[in-house]
Amino acid sequence: MPTQPTALACPPQLRLDQQLCFPLYAASNLMTRLYRPLLDELGLTYPQYLAMLALWEASPCTVSALGERLLLDSGTLTPLLKRLEAAGLVRRIRDTADERRVLVSLTADGLALQNRAASVPHRLTCRVLTMAEDTAPAQNQANDLVQLRTQLQALVQTLSQALDTPATAQPASAAQR
Repeated sequence: MPTQPTALACPPQLRLDQQLCFPLYAASNLMTRLYRPLLDELGLTYPQYLAMLALWEASPCTVSALGERLLLDSGTLTPLLKRLEAAGLVRRIRDTADERRVLVSLTADGLALQNRAASVPHRLTCRVLTMAEDTAPAQNQANDLVQLRTQLQALVQTLSQALDTPATAQPASAAQR
């Protein structure tokens, strides 16, 4: 017979439902899962899709610039780019002006994929709004999604700045908790 979990004395600050990180993680995980069937049609994983989005905005670009744009380190980005290159979507070449830099550019197939991918954001939004129709009108939901994206972009900026701040600096209010 399965045993029931035992409720332990857990400080409030360590409760899962009190963490900022968990709803962000869960939302990201769920969003990736919603994208998966749409991206499978394109032959892309979610991280590859993000790289292609960035390259459709600006190509060619350096691997380091792409990593900064996507907030990915080279250890994560390089294998991803190798797979995109093997699929014939991008080309990586050394910059002739500076051999230390690698340029990433779209191939004709990578550029053509943009047309097929153009419907993905709309299809995803429609799926999310369809699921939320019972709770609010679609226009309110669409406005909420735009507002949420703006808030998340601001949060990403704040968190990026926090990474650049020495960890020893701790606000008094956090130290008192």
